[in-house]
Amino acid sequence: MAAQDPGARSGGQAGPGQAGPGEDVLVLGKHRFRSRLILGTGKYRSTEEMQACHEASGAEMVTVAVRRLDKDPAKNLLNFIDRRRYALLPNTAGCYNAEDAVRFAHIAREMLETDLVKLEVIGDERTLLPDPVDTLVAAERLVRDGFTVLCYASDDPILCRRIEGTGVTSVMPAGSPIGSGQGVLNPFNIRIILETLKVPIIVDAGVGTASDVALAMELGIDGVLLNTAVALAKEPVRMARAMRLAVEAGREAYLAGRIPKKLHASASSPLEGMPPWVQRPS
Repeated sequence: MAAQDPGARSGGQAGPGQAGPGEDVLVLGKHRFRSRLILGTGKYRSTEEMQACHEASGAEMVTVAVRRLDKDPAKNLLNFIDRRRYALLPNTAGCYNAEDAVRFAHIAREMLETDLVKLEVIGDERTLLPDPVDTLVAAERLVRDGFTVLCYASDDPILCRRIEGTGVTSVMPAGSPIGSGQGVLNPFNIRIILETLKVPIIVDAGVGTASDVALAMELGIDGVLLNTAVALAKEPVRMARAMRLAVEAGREAYLAGRIPKKLHASASSPLEGMPPWVQRPS
């Protein structure tokens, strides 16, 4: 797949205080980000560790599960996130039907004063794969209600196209099952999705280490959302830093345009055009 101009999929220029003119930014509705890495807030051993990982990752947006927000100020996760530095992406994790997902999205908008929402409608408790029918229903309603919807989906190109048709801001195909650490199991489907859709494509779920992220970014996706791979790593802060570098390296490699794969060798220093005394005798 040929490289595209920076921002060709996400489009637009950066807003004040976020990125300068001509910078390669991720555009999600009215929101613009220099970082293409979105990090979660769950499973960390402590809030201090979570904060350190956010810092090391370079992320500018973090996800929060609306169901996990505690009314007790001492336990409220929001008290440990600097909203001047990080945009909040509330998600509807734990919702198993469209009605619940829409309800929690509205709760999040009231509580957090943001139009952003990561829509998840889970269809199966064991695999945590999305319910395609209820996902479409919820996406249509939330778009109609004025949300900037980032929609979690399977890597089915047809379903992703249908989701885009609802008017969502971003489609988020799973690389592999949530928390599995298996990486992107079907890069061919991701490539088809990239060729078919116009909205930003963010791989969500399943990456386990930095190489998974770099390979995903090299496909041409617009960003990666991850949590478990950092939070449950032996050294979470170091892994967060590795993920940051992987996103940057993968994006640069994609934009640079890789050489085609060949069956046979190709000399790095060919003899053609060299002086006769250098060339191999016939």
